[in-house]
Amino acid sequence: MSSQTDDRLLELSRWSADQLTQIVGHPIRRDLEAIPSDAGCRRYFRAYSDDVALVTDDKSWIVVDASPEYEDCRSFVTIANSWRCQGLRTPAVFAVDYDRGYMLLEDFGNEIMQYSLDEKTVSPLYEEALKNLLILQKVRINEVCPLPEFDAIMLNKEMELFPQWCLKELLGMTIGQDTRALLDDLFHQLTASAQAQPQIPVHRDYHSRNLMVLPEGLGIIDFQGAVMGPATYDLVSLLRDCYIDWSQSQVYRWMESFRMRSDVLAVHDQATVTRWFDWIGVQRHVKVLGIFARLSLRDGKSDYLKELPRVFAYLLWVCDRYPELARQADWLRSDIQSRFAKLAWWYDYQLNDE
Repeated sequence: MSSQTDDRLLELSRWSADQLTQIVGHPIRRDLEAIPSDAGCRRYFRAYSDDVALVTDDKSWIVVDASPEYEDCRSFVTIANSWRCQGLRTPAVFAVDYDRGYMLLEDFGNEIMQYSLDEKTVSPLYEEALKNLLILQKVRINEVCPLPEFDAIMLNKEMELFPQWCLKELLGMTIGQDTRALLDDLFHQLTASAQAQPQIPVHRDYHSRNLMVLPEGLGIIDFQGAVMGPATYDLVSLLRDCYIDWSQSQVYRWMESFRMRSDVLAVHDQATVTRWFDWIGVQRHVKVLGIFARLSLRDGKSDYLKELPRVFAYLLWVCDRYPELARQADWLRSDIQSRFAKLAWWYDYQLNDE
């Protein structure tokens, strides 16, 4: 850790202790407990109080270091406060320093939804997650901090991570004219499908690792990248989760149940919504293959590699279902899958479609 980082951590410790002293009414110790970070540039810590007679019910808080060089806390704070007022359980924001990129938040604990799922909990937890998603689809947007549009430029910028980081850097491929034409055709079709959908508020990373199990329901985190985007995007993020999967028949049952309850999707027939759902999933999983490769190669976070077989299986499974994507499916199976299979850490992964 550099001296600059050490200085920043000391500054963050002093700032959070001063803020908490004002909140709870007594001095707070300045040592912070590091929390494993996500895929972004933010760092998270937990601050504790030893006082058992607090004026609040809290005994711990989350302290966030989001350097202004890489992050802007304004989007997080605005969305957290706005969505919380509209019925979604986002963390309360107790203090923020925009100039330095510090935040003091409510602590949602450690019970991540992914690790709480079993045969008994899966139905109620997913039902709660889908109910929250119905609310999210209808939230009013704060005019002071409008959500950016998930437009063609952003969609394609995300998908370009796949050839750059997964194909070139991870697999060592050279992107020739034929491969480039195949990718361009895929990206064009996926972009057109995404833009044909109703455009609504989208969390953009709504899955089992960003949902926290709380006594009163599910808490939502990591929403600062929210956009106005395709109506099925968050749904496919949840149901074709990069970290855990279910039978595809169950996925479609959940999808159809949600479609019938969604104001923006119920006006469209099941076949249309299914196609939107499948194709925006391809867009997302193409992006994720690039992101997870980059996290490993550039950022040293190799744990994400073990999720790649599942993500690739989603991608191939959907491309196989649509004649318009048959050329891409053949290429993925004959060329890309064989290259993956040569990697020491790769393992065969088959989705359950029953």
